[in-house]
Amino acid sequence: MKDAAKRRSGEQKQTDTSQQINGKRPGGGIKEDDGMLSVKVQGAGVDAFEIQVNGFWLVQDAILTILGREDVAPRTSLALALSGVTLDPFTELQSIKGFKAGVTLRLIEEPYSPRSARAHLARVDELLRAASPQDALREGRSPSILNTLTHTPELPPAGHSAKGKRANNRTEQPNEAPPPPDYILPGATELPPLATLLPSSTYTEAPRCLVDLSLSCWNPPPGSRKLQGDFLYISVQTLEGKHCDLTSSPRGFYLNRSTLDAFDPRPAPSTPVCHCLTDLLSQLSPQFKHNFSALRHRPTLPTEESMSTPYPTLSWLGGTALHSHKINYSCRLGLEQGLNTQAPDWNEEIQAARDLPQTTLEERLQRDKALLQVNSAFVWAVAQGAEKVIDGFVDPINSCNDNPAFLWGGLFLSMGGPGQEGLGGERGRRAAQRLELRSIQAYSDLEGDLQALHTLPTALAEYRGLRLSAQGLAPGLQGPDQPGVSRGLLYGFNIGPLENPARRKLLELLAQAAKALSLQRHSVQGPSGYQLPLFTSTDAQGLLGADGRYYILDVFRTMPADANFNIVEGEEGEEDGVSRRFPHGLCRLRPELVKAFIQLKHSQFTKRVRERMEENGGVEECVKAGDSRGTEAVRGACKDVGSVSDLIFEMRFNPNIFSPDVQFPSSESSAVSLQETLLKEAAAFIVNDQIPAFVNDCLQGTEIPIDGATLRHALHQKGINLRYLGHLISSTSQSEHKDRLRHITRLAYGEIVVRCARRIFSGYIQGVELASLSAAASHFLCCLVVPHFNPASNGEESKKRSRRRGHKGGGTADSIAWSSLSGNELWSLICQDALETYGLKQGLGSNVDYLVEQYGIQRLSLLREICLKTGIQLRLRDYVLDNRNKAPITADDVLNLLPVVKHLTMTTTDASQAFQAAQNSLQKGLLEQAYDQLKEAAYLFGRVCDDLHPEACHCLSTLARVAYLQGHPAEARSVQLRVVVISERVLGFDHPNTIQQYALLAVYMFAGGETALALRCMYRAKLLMLTVHGEDHPYTAVLDSSLGLMLQGEQSLQYLQNALKLSTSFRGAMDLTTALNHHLMAQRMCVAGDYRGGMTQEKEAHNIFQSQCGENHPQTKCSSDFLKAITQQAVRVERSIRQGGAELTDSSTPESLAPTAETTLEQLALVNGILKTSYSMRIMEFKEKLKERRAAEEAEKAKAESSIEVKVDEEATVSVKQTEEVNETREESQQEDSGVLEEKAEHSKTGEVESHLKNGDASTENEQDAESSTDQSEIPLTNTVSAKNQSESKEVIMTAKDTLEPALVNGEESKVTEEIMTVEKQAVTETPAQN
Repeated sequence: MKDAAKRRSGEQKQTDTSQQINGKRPGGGIKEDDGMLSVKVQGAGVDAFEIQVNGFWLVQDAILTILGREDVAPRTSLALALSGVTLDPFTELQSIKGFKAGVTLRLIEEPYSPRSARAHLARVDELLRAASPQDALREGRSPSILNTLTHTPELPPAGHSAKGKRANNRTEQPNEAPPPPDYILPGATELPPLATLLPSSTYTEAPRCLVDLSLSCWNPPPGSRKLQGDFLYISVQTLEGKHCDLTSSPRGFYLNRSTLDAFDPRPAPSTPVCHCLTDLLSQLSPQFKHNFSALRHRPTLPTEESMSTPYPTLSWLGGTALHSHKINYSCRLGLEQGLNTQAPDWNEEIQAARDLPQTTLEERLQRDKALLQVNSAFVWAVAQGAEKVIDGFVDPINSCNDNPAFLWGGLFLSMGGPGQEGLGGERGRRAAQRLELRSIQAYSDLEGDLQALHTLPTALAEYRGLRLSAQGLAPGLQGPDQPGVSRGLLYGFNIGPLENPARRKLLELLAQAAKALSLQRHSVQGPSGYQLPLFTSTDAQGLLGADGRYYILDVFRTMPADANFNIVEGEEGEEDGVSRRFPHGLCRLRPELVKAFIQLKHSQFTKRVRERMEENGGVEECVKAGDSRGTEAVRGACKDVGSVSDLIFEMRFNPNIFSPDVQFPSSESSAVSLQETLLKEAAAFIVNDQIPAFVNDCLQGTEIPIDGATLRHALHQKGINLRYLGHLISSTSQSEHKDRLRHITRLAYGEIVVRCARRIFSGYIQGVELASLSAAASHFLCCLVVPHFNPASNGEESKKRSRRRGHKGGGTADSIAWSSLSGNELWSLICQDALETYGLKQGLGSNVDYLVEQYGIQRLSLLREICLKTGIQLRLRDYVLDNRNKAPITADDVLNLLPVVKHLTMTTTDASQAFQAAQNSLQKGLLEQAYDQLKEAAYLFGRVCDDLHPEACHCLSTLARVAYLQGHPAEARSVQLRVVVISERVLGFDHPNTIQQYALLAVYMFAGGETALALRCMYRAKLLMLTVHGEDHPYTAVLDSSLGLMLQGEQSLQYLQNALKLSTSFRGAMDLTTALNHHLMAQRMCVAGDYRGGMTQEKEAHNIFQSQCGENHPQTKCSSDFLKAITQQAVRVERSIRQGGAELTDSSTPESLAPTAETTLEQLALVNGILKTSYSMRIMEFKEKLKERRAAEEAEKAKAESSIEVKVDEEATVSVKQTEEVNETREESQQEDSGVLEEKAEHSKTGEVESHLKNGDASTENEQDAESSTDQSEIPLTNTVSAKNQSESKEVIMTAKDTLEPALVNGEESKVTEEIMTVEKQAVTETPAQN
């Protein structure tokens, strides 16, 4: 009950925060003050204040809200009283007699218990260790840099001291554009200094209030004092050097007479008993009182910075100081042991959260929040437990050296069992752990009744080269004992036919789950020769726990096998390297690939049905009710595409195909053959369709990965496993546009090297003793990034360090065996691993220099990637990585080695659905509706995850874009400030998404006139881009174009020239993006007075528009008008020069050639992908124009004479007809997949640029009419094919619905109950058609 109250309180506070930031409640729903009452609170030594409470709150909710206030902290153990009567904490406020708005509640100090006294000490310790931005770096977490970078006073909430505000305002006063640093100028040879990545925070550290606060040496209290109420004794040393001994008692805290040498627990004379410890310390130490007051009144961190992230986000860089630590009184007070004596039951907590009601929206939000909180705490516990176990603080619970198991903090941690030789040994074991986590995620995401099928909370932690699988403790098993069968085990390969209601229910759940996951029900040969029907792989087990819940375990083979890497014995892989043997036998398809393959098969099925119907008399004849030709067409199409049913389209996969030691009965031979064919087609689908589609997306600019993480995410979205990286490199190398794909080739090679190096590092670091970890890690990094690194000097230094630490004698040689690794040896191991894993026979060269020279890979980028993947945190300093004579990274540079945790993600159902609805509205061009839906989604995300979630970050970023499009740059700026902080903390301070969010924030700030801040943000984005990838990337063109538009003079031209160069190189010389860059260059040259150069650039732009869009397209016409204006000005300047310079005194640029501020903002929005127009938006604009024209015609009709009424009616009829045509076109175009805001910036230039080439007199008067008429004529041509395909789909659906309705009813899972009855009587094999 108390936890529930805490959750409600936290949600309410977050609700208020979201409402204040967003400005209004989303969707026009309940008003902010509905149900809220204002009450006055006083007493307990605090000044009176007012709070807002809700009538349905419990008293405990109000108390928790009060305790969370800064002016009340760190007081605890308080109660509320009304009219002298203490209120029950678990009573609703609205049920209390006399409770109403404006009532005065009094705080009452309650006696302490031993536990509440320790909780009060913990609260005091938390306050004294006030959070600061530096804490994240100390703990290895990603910090937020935005507040340090901008010094904006808007980020911190109200309540800052005037001094802090004055400091911030003084920083902002000079709004002059700062010049760009030399290291981010185009073509800079030197990389940016690493110190600029994490600038020193201007946020002051918390002042120190005490020298020491710890448990006294006189603890525990003797029996006589315990009977008098002494809980514990606390030792305090003040800043004045005074030593005090305090007593904790039920009444509070007081000073006793004990010293370091003598025990005297009696109260000191003239010393009061204070309920709050800080009140007593303020009386004992004037300096404590002063510093504590300063601590409480200093500016607080923004909400997004002060709150803890749900999951760890590692930072590969730490602080600059070698020795940086923060005082922690909690350990000295013994609070960690005293408050957490009982290990949590993680499984029960997660399952209890899943079982929460979901009837109303409020219940679903509370359930999602509870699930996220429990899973977050579980993941943090796994990270801590992995360190404890591998560092040797926990003893194993078994005697198996190959697979030791550990219990710690309610977690069961194991290595995952010895790897089976048939699965690839150690690599097979790691693959099984990874696939188990992915499959558990698939089962956890099932909705509805399938939530009754439970899985254990699971996470993977990799630390010091070892991977631990962590799970919550499984519940006891429920059920009768049977010979040869585990108690409670109801489903599995070793389970024979059983008849009981529990098994029947479990089979029903498994059948429904198999349908949701596209798994085929099949039969295998059981251990005793009987046929065993299964809905999963043979490894899976189902059981009924003692808690009454059904569980499924060992689901790592859930997804179907990848036929490209499952070579049958006696066969050899293809010479092209696509089909070959893999180091382990657990190559499975990704869920995204299965979904895409089913969609492909469905389109083939639709096409085949139509073809067969046309062959048998036409579609219209076959779809008539009772016509058997329609049924036969569907049956034939099902057989053609490989449907497991011959009655309806149903695509399912057998997870046991290509699995070793699995035998199928002879009755399954046809089904097995069909499944093998399907899996081979699915494997070919990756190579022939998905990889080329990904490459094409990269060419078109819809996918722009910047680092290994974004490349991995983009590939996974297409269903492409990373084992296809070698084939991706082959595809890009053989492409005719391989030079435009060089950034993809660069990233693929870098990802291969880093992943191979990580596998080698895992085995390398396992044999290193604890005292040499930092030296070994630094030595490995040097071998990786320094060509031909000589380990001699580093080894000698390590020996000296080992001797200084006392490691002498025979153990010294073994302890530094890792130092014998050389750069050449490491690179040879990487090449061998790349060949085995990715089929990469060549391309890596002999050392890292080959990658740098051949593909442009940065050593610093490799260093960042390997640190993020292995958990290494380096000191913040510049590293000379091309120095072959001295180790660039030393042992002192390795600050920490952190566990890398892979975990489940909890869904935010309602928030995600609202966000998806908003995205659909954007695709239809409904900006106002999308804006309200985004507000609603942001509110729901705030309720569930406090916005600290990647999807919430994406939602808020989209909200900022829509707000900007609606003409609210201030709101966009406010929201985007939060987005940047969230991205830095949740994804990483140098994550590619953070780079893009900084660029968007710069645009919004520039629109608000904050040029200096905008440039700082854009400089930050360019700095991160150069560090993460380098300059040679298509997104650098976006940043340089933006900088060129924001800056003035020579530097502006410098950035625009580089953007044009990169755009031409990556997008092609005839791409519309390149045309836009030519136009921007022409504009800037005209401003600089170089009209000839501007004319040359605009000619290039005009040629591209004319070639791509046609002579009569508005884009071409607008460019032609601008070119004429430049030509006229160039002729005028030339004439003035010939005439002796008479007119040269007027050197200002004509208004027709100088871009206005509005034009610059539009171009910035276009370049950064903020401003995009889809066909749907243009249709709506044309529709509005038609409405206005019709209204004008009706007004004229009312004034006209009756003789012309007939003519007016005819014109109105024509207008109505045009409007209806536009409506029909709009409905068709709303089916398109192109989004208003969700496409990449470079992909949406067609049909857009004409509205941004306008410059004063250079624009034509009839431009808008031409644009509308052009759009009207273009769109139906575009949508004709789409409408045709849709009509085909509708006809096929009608056929399946009208002629095969009985088959649909009988062919779905409605037969599950009958099948289960058959299974209980006898394991009988059924054909796929009966599924």
